[in-house]
Amino acid sequence: MLRFVGEQFATATFSPAIGQIFGWAVGIVFCLLLLSAANTAIVAMIGLLYMMSRDREMPRQFRQLNRHGVPMWPLVIAVGLPIVVLLFAANFSSLAGLYAIGVVGAITVNLGSCTFNRTVDFTWYDRVLFGISFVILAFVELTLAHTKVDALQFVLAILIGGLALRAYTLKRQGLTTLTVTREVARMVTPDLMTSMRPHLEEGQKIMVAARGITPVLSFALDEAQLRKATLFVLYVKEVAVYYTAAGTRLGRAKWQDDPEANAIMCSVRKLGAECGINVVPVYAVSQDAAATIVDLAATMGIDFLVIGASQRPAMVKLLRGSVATNVAQHLPDSIHLVIYG
Repeated sequence: MLRFVGEQFATATFSPAIGQIFGWAVGIVFCLLLLSAANTAIVAMIGLLYMMSRDREMPRQFRQLNRHGVPMWPLVIAVGLPIVVLLFAANFSSLAGLYAIGVVGAITVNLGSCTFNRTVDFTWYDRVLFGISFVILAFVELTLAHTKVDALQFVLAILIGGLALRAYTLKRQGLTTLTVTREVARMVTPDLMTSMRPHLEEGQKIMVAARGITPVLSFALDEAQLRKATLFVLYVKEVAVYYTAAGTRLGRAKWQDDPEANAIMCSVRKLGAECGINVVPVYAVSQDAAATIVDLAATMGIDFLVIGASQRPAMVKLLRGSVATNVAQHLPDSIHLVIYG
């Protein structure tokens, strides 16, 4: 038809000889285009069957390659099935019906997937356009199925045959489908399993915020020994005096000058030496203990921050807040927080 149209227009514009030449040129060009389209369809069918076989949804024989690296059985099916259809098709009209219901169905499924798949980043007006096109093509597909009974039978045969082969393959390989609740499904996601992998690496840094000789220090020593990490023992002396640069200056504080901090640091360093743990004392004077802990942990590149459960009375917690809560709210995501108690 295209060759005839090209020949007629070229004849009317130039001459019958040029029209005949132009008609042949149009025929050759569209013949090559059709061969290219057929080749694309064959390659797509081979890739689909091969990948489904890799996913164990098609027989494993579909993964066998020939000496050119092409899957053998998918190649036979992709080339042989169209030949069988051409041999048994009654006329050109039936072939057109098969083509129409297949192409419209594929486009309808694609548009429907783009409309309802929330994981794809589309704008709302894109989804509206996809949805409208999906509805229109869905009605076109239903019309084709109603008017082209032979095309409907062909599509049903392909679907039933493919699904039956897939079910047989899954049964042979011992695979089954299991329905679970959303809560259980979230527990087995790949991202969750990645985050659950152990992080036992040498050279990590652990900081413990000490308020006295408490069990949290023993826990921090155990963690440092287990991970072969450096243990930073932080003691923050809270000062409830607000001072400015022009006011009273606090000199560089030393933990040796604070009796309570001195007792804590000496005890932990002694225990660390017995266990082969590198203990680094850190001392600070601050009006806000939580902010100082977060700042020092981020500045020193700490991997794990260990703090004890707050022992403040209820009224003090109400007025000044919990150190653990304030630290957890402002601590960077790269630092793991452990609250012991």
